[in-house]
Amino acid sequence: MNEFVAYQSEENYTIITINNGKANAISHEVIAGLNASLDKAEQEDKIVILTGTTGIFSGGFDLKVMTKSPESAKELVTKGSKLSLRMLSFSKPIIIACNGHAIAKGAFLLLSADYRIGVEGDYKIGLNEVMIGMTMHNAGIAIAKSRLSEVYINRSVNNAEIFSSKDALTAGFLDVIVPEDQLLPTAIKVAEMFAKLNKKAHAATKLRVRKPHLEALAVAIELDLAGEISLNS
Repeated sequence: MNEFVAYQSEENYTIITINNGKANAISHEVIAGLNASLDKAEQEDKIVILTGTTGIFSGGFDLKVMTKSPESAKELVTKGSKLSLRMLSFSKPIIIACNGHAIAKGAFLLLSADYRIGVEGDYKIGLNEVMIGMTMHNAGIAIAKSRLSEVYINRSVNNAEIFSSKDALTAGFLDVIVPEDQLLPTAIKVAEMFAKLNKKAHAATKLRVRKPHLEALAVAIELDLAGEISLNS
């Protein structure tokens, strides 16, 4: 789709790969590439496998953009929140093959997908916003509430606790963890499982199940637009 997001179409699924430097940062260009990829997956009627690069899915938003100005931070965070809203309501199943670390927006993308596969190893997964001086944005809280239990909302959002892959499974960021060499093969098997679902029933049921959360997220995005988002020293 662009130099930061690759799109590989297979028979029943597509593999969308984020590749943006050491941290695999979520930038304006990455979000544009992801949205264009989702457009194409929709047109091709394909199940989505979203992945990163060896050892890291994503370290979160591009800090150069986030620290430039409050307006710059708000623009990027808003785009990221709208991407999560789109993913949570996307008509096709979205599987994330999480290659390793998933921090901040990387972890929020995990919370925005239908099925999340992580890898065994010494990897960090979680929401570090409070740790780095960012008051958690309303949309972030809404996304966390839609997928995490009350206990892990507090541990993740309020306390910025970072989890190992194994503990991220318990917390609700991942659905399963596998050896690294089994990550993509497992994602493909899950895609084959999703391919057996009735497409219209899956899409309609997803919207019905998530309706209150999608409505809450839409409201939260508007609240964030009316407020200020920035990193505090």
